[in-house]
This record gives sequence, structure tokens and C-alpha cells, in this order.
Amino acid sequence: MSKVFDALSHPIRREVLELLKGGEMSAGALAEHFPVSKPTMSGHFAKLKEAGLIHGENRAGSVIYSINMSTLEDALHGFMERLGMGTQPSRQADTSPSKGGVTP
Repeated sequence: MSKVFDALSHPIRREVLELLKGGEMSAGALAEHFPVSKPTMSGHFAKLKEAGLIHGENRAGSVIYSINMSTLEDALHGFMERLGMGTQPSRQADTSPSKGGVTP
């Protein structure tokens, strides 16, 4: 879980994930969105891959990245459980009638 949150700590890596929400993209297409060098982008991709947040596949000389939502979901659920929020119903979800028997 800590690798996921470490990977999410940088705004460029968060934006990479936002871009990949729309579907897979090549490393070059992703890099065009950021004013950083190729080695810097490679480092960001490596950090995201190490955390399991993205998957890279070599296709015709390009690396194509896709997002791995299950890793992010697992980390968020695990974090919520650590805070004791994963097992108790949310107060906002309470739809019981008010004391007077009338729903506001």
C-alpha cells in the first residue's frame, strides 16, 4: 500500500493516471503532456509500474501504458479499513426517518 501512495505523491504521476483513464496511451503521447525530460518521464513511469498502478506493453517499438484500477482500489480500501472506515456504514448514507417520522 505504501508504494501506491508514494507513487501518487507526485502531481505528474497523478496526471498520468488521469490521462490513462481515457484508455491506453504510448509513452511518447503521455510525455507530450508534460514539460519534463524523457529520463524524468521514464522515472515516473517506473514508479507507477513498481506500485502496480500502470502496465506497460511493448508494441511495434513503442511502450503502451494502461491503468490498473484494481491496484488503486485495493490500496484505497485497505487504507479505509485501517482507519476503521471500511466496516462501518457511513453517516451520510443513513436514510432513516427523522424523530417525527417525517423524512426531511
